[in-house]
Amino acid sequence: MKIDLKKIIFFSMATIIFILIRQQSHFTEPNYKNIEIISYNLVNKHGYSVEILNLGGIISSIKTPDRSGVFKDITLGFTSPKQYLDEHPYFGAIVGRFANRIANGKFELEGKEYILAQNNGPNHLHGGALGFDNVYWEVDTLENKNGIQLSYISADGEEGYPGNLSVTVTYILTDDNTLKVKYEAQTDKTTVINLTQHSYFNLSGDFSKQILDHELQLFADSYLPVDNTQIPTGSIQLVADSPFDFRARKEIGKDIDIKNNQLEIGKGYDHCWVLNNTKKDLVKAASVYHPQSGRMMDVYTDQPGIQLYTGNFLDDTLPSKTQGTYGPRSAFCLETQHFPNSPNVSDFPTTILKPGEIFTSETHFKFSVN
Repeated sequence: MKIDLKKIIFFSMATIIFILIRQQSHFTEPNYKNIEIISYNLVNKHGYSVEILNLGGIISSIKTPDRSGVFKDITLGFTSPKQYLDEHPYFGAIVGRFANRIANGKFELEGKEYILAQNNGPNHLHGGALGFDNVYWEVDTLENKNGIQLSYISADGEEGYPGNLSVTVTYILTDDNTLKVKYEAQTDKTTVINLTQHSYFNLSGDFSKQILDHELQLFADSYLPVDNTQIPTGSIQLVADSPFDFRARKEIGKDIDIKNNQLEIGKGYDHCWVLNNTKKDLVKAASVYHPQSGRMMDVYTDQPGIQLYTGNFLDDTLPSKTQGTYGPRSAFCLETQHFPNSPNVSDFPTTILKPGEIFTSETHFKFSVN
């Protein structure tokens, strides 16, 4: 991956402003609201479409047909791009530098301790106060492909992380109805990285309905139990004989309200499953089917884990695209990623990126109708 020096200069100047602001107030979010939000629409030959914003690399819309050929948006979000400037639960965004949680907002790397924002109780979540979901990405169209490439330079010290990190994320919509997401990154100082896409899905296309009737299969024999602050305990637990067993397809709501300490902690599913992917290949990680509409979505990834979140903390305070509000369990997320808190758990797959190395990862969302 080539690094564009013009981009580095541009984003480095912006980063100097960020650092000056942080010197006045640690982890304070800069004022971005005078920058134009631009949307990019990808449409394939079958009419499937994906809308993406330069703000946060947010996927603001995915439209797919049901078995009757009726197209509906299947992702939560807002009708106006400007609404994403206000606080929201990472609707459709690229999250990083480190997706998911880091315990107590700190980690040690090469003998030095790094302090991060504690923006989720005592823990660090999804990159901090100014994660990748809040920044503006430079966007380039791709020649001979139905896609775009987003680029961002995260400066050394941004949100407490070491190293100038050059990141690109590519979105491609193919004619076999697959949204391909590819991540690449390089650093000039040893750092940690964990990137994911945080779309909220409801395959019914009706956001007033819960997703408990969606049938889910996860290709994972184990998951990561968490403590009361939703940090993995460090153990890996088999899913057999537990509500976390999705090895055979079952309704998301089948076991979600079973009396279980792990489900009570997150008010439902908000856990990372350990995928059956020892070779780090691009494999099927999950499959979701909505019987009423016939819509299906298969998720492929080369990452070791996938976080299932069932929208437990949506609380009817945010307006939906179809009028009304987004209530609890009105969507699910399937976040392909490394394990939460990996920088603090030596037994977990490493998330360390060193100078001279290239971080790459790929996730595919394949849409179909049964």
